[in-house]
Amino acid sequence: MAATGLLRRLPGWWYERRLVAALWPLLPLAWLFAGLVALRRQLYRWRCLTVTCLPVPVVVVGNLTVGGSGKTPLVLWIVRHLRDAGWRPGIISRGHGGAATTVRPVAADSDAAQVGDEPLLLARRSGVPVFVGSDRVAAGTALLAAHPDCDVIVSDDGLQHYRLQRSLEVVVFDGRGAGNRRLLPAGPLREPLRRLRQADAVVWNGTPERRIEELAGTLPQAAMRLVGQRFVAASGDARSCSADSLRGRRLHAIAGIGDPQRFFAQLKTLGLEFDEHPFPDHHAYCAADLSFAADGVLLMTEKDAVKCGGLVPGEAWVLPVDAALSARPGQPGLFETILEKLNGRAPA
Repeated sequence: MAATGLLRRLPGWWYERRLVAALWPLLPLAWLFAGLVALRRQLYRWRCLTVTCLPVPVVVVGNLTVGGSGKTPLVLWIVRHLRDAGWRPGIISRGHGGAATTVRPVAADSDAAQVGDEPLLLARRSGVPVFVGSDRVAAGTALLAAHPDCDVIVSDDGLQHYRLQRSLEVVVFDGRGAGNRRLLPAGPLREPLRRLRQADAVVWNGTPERRIEELAGTLPQAAMRLVGQRFVAASGDARSCSADSLRGRRLHAIAGIGDPQRFFAQLKTLGLEFDEHPFPDHHAYCAADLSFAADGVLLMTEKDAVKCGGLVPGEAWVLPVDAALSARPGQPGLFETILEKLNGRAPA
């Protein structure tokens, strides 16, 4: 029980701007992890470990930190723009939170407990083939075999999956930035921040952190906002409602995402007052988790909704969101950068 409590408290400590005393004993493990990360990266550079190139270009959307930072809505944004530009994209994902151990396709009616919550959301929202697997090369190969017309793959996460050759990398940060800037387990970083210099673009889902901006140098950087105004019924029927119709009612809001406060802040911008119920990222809900909602109305993210079917004791609404991106003055837009990379030219 003590170990479980420690694990739950770690993310809060990681995102302090200083190294809290409770993390000091973890520093030797973080140094060991840093050495292993550097060795693994070097083994790929020396070609001691094999890199596989798929027959179509691969766009990796990932992060340097543990936990969600807004990759899923960004993947949907990229896929939508690729389709509008005449490309035929497919999506691959690890399927984090799902129990599946082999590569498999994800359909709109798949079980989130098997394929993961984010891949299921991507399958329902994107309109393109989605495959999951811990081996991203195998997942991409299977997707292309099943959908030979696919001409570009977007990888949801996979920045550290170096066995998969990629055409470009987009790194996402949310408003928490890099926290205390320490590597796991003393901090939230999967790789040192200097790894950012090998990426192709940075997307900020929140206020940029100056230190990271400086490390990014001349890389294209874009600001991302998650836009959502109207709620849809969690039951999946065609009903919808505005925030105005929910004001003055007893509201409960749940969020099992990387930073639950992002969702709560968005609800507050809509003028809603509610009780906050944060859960860990990729939380597997059970009926007892939502028992408090029997005396009011439940509000949730799309990511939570794919796991809560049949568990909600009363009225429940979901807030769908879409990513809206804006480039920095004097820099190319994100999609312009992606197209230029896919077409084999350096960004202007």
